Amino acid sequence: MGDELSGPGARADPAGKPGGLDPGAGPDPGGGPGPDGEPGGLLPQSFFGRSSVAVAPDLLGCVLERRSPEGVVAVRLTEVEAYTGAADPASHAYRGPTRRNAVMFGPPGHAYVYFTYGMHFCVNLVCQPEGTAEAVLIRAGAIIKGVPLARLRRSAARTDYELARGPARLCQALAIDRVLDGADVGDPGSPLRVLGPAAGGSPGPGEPRPAGAIRTGPRVGVSAAAEVPWRFWIDGDPTVSVYRPALPRPRRKT
Repeated sequence: MGDELSGPGARADPAGKPGGLDPGAGPDPGGGPGPDGEPGGLLPQSFFGRSSVAVAPDLLGCVLERRSPEGVVAVRLTEVEAYTGAADPASHAYRGPTRRNAVMFGPPGHAYVYFTYGMHFCVNLVCQPEGTAEAVLIRAGAIIKGVPLARLRRSAARTDYELARGPARLCQALAIDRVLDGADVGDPGSPLRVLGPAAGGSPGPGEPRPAGAIRTGPRVGVSAAAEVPWRFWIDGDPTVSVYRPALPRPRRKT
């Protein structure tokens, strides 16, 4: 599932062969829109009880909120990727359940957090009914609340656009780690929650766009099923990460 980092200063790259998304695709998020500039209500479990390919574009513009003793940091989602479990060789669930991916086989609307490269975390949102392991990888977004705290956690970021540009950077900015693996993002008392999009207003960085502005293309850094266009992002948003294909592994010398 896209175990990679996005480079500093990256922008959405047309080399990913983006395509437009049908403006009529997907239902309205169950959380309902909030007032101008404010997130909507919590997304219900039923929102996630669908195919990850249907859920992924509907998550764009929604808000992932992390509450911790240090404070609240929230990010409006601008880039995601869908993974379809047993049918998807790029998915962690492709070969069945393990201790690492157990949450993917549980009920929808829970966070699947994994550790990668020995130093980074990535967060996914589980989709489909229990027993069918699908998930959406949260790749990037715009910090809309708790910017000072996110800056402290991401001191290497040169601009606020870079605070959550890339899945590992997003987890660092929100202090997401394996402790949150299995968190119910629809529970009002959860430290990690997903809220519906804001309504009205002129969209700024990280804010919802019309459906026609959602682009699709290959997923980043995967070698299996690399051509599948299950990466979704808001076209032109400065918080979207760069597209990079998987690099071939060097052959061992014999």
